[in-house]
Amino acid sequence: MAADARPDAGPGLFGPASVTWQMHGDPMMWIAGVRALYLQALHPRAVRGVLQNSDFRRDAWGRLLRTADFVGTVTYGAAAAAERAGARVRRVHAALTALDPATGERYRLDEPDLLLWVHCAEVDSYLTVLRGSGFPLTDDQADRYIAEQRTAARLVGLDPAAVPATAVQLAEYFRAVLPRLAAGPEAREVDAFLRRPPVPPPLRPARALLWRRVASLAYDALPPYAHRLYGRPAASPAHTRRRLVAAGTLLRCIPARLRWRLPPGHILRAMDRLGSGSRPSPYKLRGQTVILDAPGRVQPNNGGDGGRWRRRG
Repeated sequence: MAADARPDAGPGLFGPASVTWQMHGDPMMWIAGVRALYLQALHPRAVRGVLQNSDFRRDAWGRLLRTADFVGTVTYGAAAAAERAGARVRRVHAALTALDPATGERYRLDEPDLLLWVHCAEVDSYLTVLRGSGFPLTDDQADRYIAEQRTAARLVGLDPAAVPATAVQLAEYFRAVLPRLAAGPEAREVDAFLRRPPVPPPLRPARALLWRRVASLAYDALPPYAHRLYGRPAASPAHTRRRLVAAGTLLRCIPARLRWRLPPGHILRAMDRLGSGSRPSPYKLRGQTVILDAPGRVQPNNGGDGGRWRRRG
């Protein structure tokens, strides 16, 4: 069998030339994932379904890693592996229901409006956190990313044609869904958990030193309406931007191959499969973008491999 005919071969659903391929290799995706959890919890039906059907309270770390594994498989895995991962998610969602205490009725977790909310909250969080941290992305590239993510939406059971394909459409979606959002008891439970997750005693100093900063930054990066719904103050947008840039600069100083060895490790497997030219890198986007923090000045953000994102002369 030819190498490119094997089910575990090929570039996958996105490929090394996509914006998705470059973005999802960035370490700020972990902070973006926490922001997504905060945002998703503001949809009462969606968060109720999670809390009624999962071990979130006792296995939140496992849930976060499973989500990272799914995103990594869909982004960097071969097409067959991505399709299998999507099929598993669809089977799980189709089998689950939640009880609405207000009406006494049960509803399915694979309802399109719930899947769409989860999808859009993730896409918005990935874009907001990475761009805020200095990841070099033009508006056109942001639109490309949103359009590419309709492939991920299809895998979880959505009709791609019904999913936002541009930043304008994404903003319109959030404006339309805002009246249905609320920080009910389940959202406040998620908020309390994210601010102080249970950890073994030896890890409590790390929780105080590191995790609280991560959760605080993810919360501050939420849109203003989310802060109003949660009823907790947040840092100013300017201060949040400075912290995002600082976090991105610090995390990108960690050698990429070391970062990518952490679970779930999909990037290194993709590079083994496709060759070193498939390495995710913001430098592959820089020819199309310039990040300025004042007229004529380029932000000195480190790209993670000892270089700088600079304008080409």
